[in-house]
Amino acid sequence: MGLEKKSALLEDLIQKCGGCAVVDGGFATQLEIHGAAINDPLWSAVSLIRDPELIKRVHTEYLEAGADIVVTSSYQATIPGFLSRGLTMEESESLLQKSVKLAVEARDRFWDKVSKTSGHSYNRALVAASIGSYGAYLADGSEYSGNYGENVNLAKLKDFHRRRLQVLVEAGPDLLAFETIPNKLEAQACAELLEEENVQIPAWICFTSVDGEKAPSGESFEECIETLNKSNNIYAVGINCAPPQFIESLIRKFSKLTKKAIVVYPNSGEVWDGKAKKWLPSQCFGDAEFEMFATKWRELGAKLIGGCCRTTPSTIKAISRDLKRR
Repeated sequence: MGLEKKSALLEDLIQKCGGCAVVDGGFATQLEIHGAAINDPLWSAVSLIRDPELIKRVHTEYLEAGADIVVTSSYQATIPGFLSRGLTMEESESLLQKSVKLAVEARDRFWDKVSKTSGHSYNRALVAASIGSYGAYLADGSEYSGNYGENVNLAKLKDFHRRRLQVLVEAGPDLLAFETIPNKLEAQACAELLEEENVQIPAWICFTSVDGEKAPSGESFEECIETLNKSNNIYAVGINCAPPQFIESLIRKFSKLTKKAIVVYPNSGEVWDGKAKKWLPSQCFGDAEFEMFATKWRELGAKLIGGCCRTTPSTIKAISRDLKRR
């Protein structure tokens, strides 16, 4: 199936959802709720090694909550990261493939069950393969600063992402999700890589923001999105893992900068201290606030809405309930 037909699958899903599909929520958050120990350089991806059945359980919980798109557990799953744990190249690539396989198995099992039930309100979900930023691999919080150092250039970022992208594409997801991109350089690397590899799967690229105005690097979103607007591979652009208080103004900003679909899945509003490896208390949105604001975000033009860190299936249930009753 080529890029055009794959993109049509996503467009059809959005249309079935009334113009805005629901993305799932915080994966690592839910793993921790179930007792998983993920304070690890691989973060949620460590569960691919330790407890793959738990990964399927979390996917299923988000599907039950009403997610129309489930994102794989590969955000911090990188070949260099696995190799540093003593795994072989073959084992590393197998774990990347497994992240897609587990999500697809959970989706297919869930759909096989609910599709036989009359009167259900679910859609057959799509699977998006998560591709975290270079900063996520470094596990030093640099995805929230955009400061990769002078030695990191366009070629190095392409080399970092290339083999992981190839392996994930071979695993057959419906979509690709580049997440928490902190600067123009990495966004450009991802977009060019999709074209160089002739990838026939639609992708979205999500930036994050620490001030609600610019990318973490300090670059304007106008600069960051300019390259993406030229790419046929990029279906949507947006924001993930930024405070929900920023989302309304950022949707307004992005709507002026691009004709592509807009995707938003903020965190709860808590702030991650990358050096101390802990969440700092701050103004947060609960499920009720997400439910209330999801409608506003859709009205402003968002086509894909979900949650990121510190959101749970109950958050996604609230968002889904709100969007699907209107």
